[in-house]
Amino acid sequence: MNAPALRRRLGVRDAVGIALAAMVGAGIFAALAPAADAAGGGLLLSLALAAAVAYANATSSARLAMRYPQSGGTYVYGRERLGPFWGYLAGWGFVVGKTASCAAMALTVGAYAWPDHARTVAVVAVVAVTVVDVLGVERSSVVAQVVVACVLVVLGAVVVVCLTGPSVDPAPVDLTGASPAGVLQGAGLLFFAFAGYARIATLGEEVRDPVRTLGRAVPLALGIAVVAYAAVAYAALAVLGADGLAAATDPLAAAVDAAGAPGLVPVVRVTAAVAALGSLLALVLGISRTTLAMARDRHLPHALAAIHPRTHVPHRATVAIGGVVAVLAATVDLRGAIGFSSFGVLVYYALANAAALTLTRAERRPPRALAGFGLAACLVLACTLPWVAVVTGAAVLLVGAAAYAVRR
Repeated sequence: MNAPALRRRLGVRDAVGIALAAMVGAGIFAALAPAADAAGGGLLLSLALAAAVAYANATSSARLAMRYPQSGGTYVYGRERLGPFWGYLAGWGFVVGKTASCAAMALTVGAYAWPDHARTVAVVAVVAVTVVDVLGVERSSVVAQVVVACVLVVLGAVVVVCLTGPSVDPAPVDLTGASPAGVLQGAGLLFFAFAGYARIATLGEEVRDPVRTLGRAVPLALGIAVVAYAAVAYAALAVLGADGLAAATDPLAAAVDAAGAPGLVPVVRVTAAVAALGSLLALVLGISRTTLAMARDRHLPHALAAIHPRTHVPHRATVAIGGVVAVLAATVDLRGAIGFSSFGVLVYYALANAAALTLTRAERRPPRALAGFGLAACLVLACTLPWVAVVTGAAVLLVGAAAYAVRR
């Protein structure tokens, strides 16, 4: 008996909105400060490297999603192209790493919305997002599009205020204190911000006309995010400098305040909370679909493969992910969650590039050099992350591999 299928209801605009909600909310308000701490004056180099790796990964993921338009993303691609174990490892890395991302986004909501009760707000945000996702993917995509539009307008205002303020430095990039290791670590942390385009691939079973939609949505979403990141990072550096940006707990609010526009600070804070909430919405949406795919293959409890007969969403998987994220939001540290998440997601995309290299010309294989670059770069960036993230991430992957071996 065939497993119940999800409905194909998402078009290009829906897919771009979901991906941008994940990228813009995560990157600008969560990863910019720790990346500046690692890369210093080489922050823009880190951004360029992270964008190049993301483009390679996006190309590989899009070609694979066209070939396998199913829920699960690289879990499905690895299983079909590399073998069951590699697919499982990709899915395990994605679910664990992105669950940490969800906790980071929930904590970002709390930190900006009500700093004195950040963890309580974070848990409430997780519950609210889980309810929205359970109600249906179409509602989720509409919310994501509204969030993205608001965030991009405010980010544009931040850039204008910073670059026209009295304390702007016209040449904020100083590479004299930047080390290659710092630039690589900064790129690895910023990659956390770019990983949102994967949300489109993990929703492949719900996309209309996958070849056309994915072929357009992935590069469009990534291109918009790169332009937004570059403009905001340059503007923040021009006002705060690398040291000030690294030390700020709310870098964009600090930047507009230093630029002489304190009235914009509350707007930035509210937007940061809304952006992180939109990112959390898209993250839970994507993780639940990978969980659904793994549960169908019984790598996770098969009860999580259920699809609600009315809303046509994997409601049990969504609720389960929401519960785990709520617990993490009440216990973990924001910057540690970003590093751990980056490690798991980089391993996930290394396997995506490896799977793409096995495609034939008839299957729309990406350029070998591009996929090879993505594979090598993901592994290098994963190894240059903070050592705690590397050790913890490697240990979690080993636990997953051991569980697979025992089950087999």
